[in-house]
Amino acid sequence: MAKDFIVTLKKNTPKEDAHKVVESINHLGGTVVHEFSLIKGFKVKVPDGLHLDALKKKHGDTIVNIEEDKEVHAN
Repeated sequence: MAKDFIVTLKKNTPKEDAHKVVESINHLGGTVVHEFSLIKGFKVKVPDGLHLDALKKKHGDTIVNIEEDKEVHAN
């Protein structure tokens, strides 16, 4: 089963660097599901068991955060 993650990039990230992150996601077996316009980043779907630590390590100067996309409830 695949999991969805939100990958947030620094807002001054050039398109070329963002494209390199996408290529790395694809190389790891993931897929970009949606690219955001309000923030610089995207939603990705990755195979279950795949850890994105390598992605953060490789693109740490570009990636601000990687978090699992979960439903949020306000109390």
